[in-house]
Amino acid sequence: MFSTCQSIEKDKQRRQLFQSNELKRRQYKLIIENLALPAEVRAQAVILLNNLPRSSSPVRLRNRCALTGRSRGVLRKWRMSRVRFRELASQGALLGVSKSSW
Repeated sequence: MFSTCQSIEKDKQRRQLFQSNELKRRQYKLIIENLALPAEVRAQAVILLNNLPRSSSPVRLRNRCALTGRSRGVLRKWRMSRVRFRELASQGALLGVSKSSW
């Protein structure tokens, strides 16, 4: 298992790699899907797409808690795990979040 620091750093690197190759990846996919283009051009686009780094693919990204690196139970709006969110909300550290009571 990775330590917290390693998993957060690895996630940052993957997100940065994804952003740097996102435009190329989209262009190659549009070329591949365009049936009006010749087969040779589309085949060349497939080769170029396969040569991009694997970690630049969007499916390799994982939502992680920005504070702890926890990969499960992450709230997208806050990029925080449910555990840390509950702790901070109970302390009143999150603006606009209040504990409900009925």
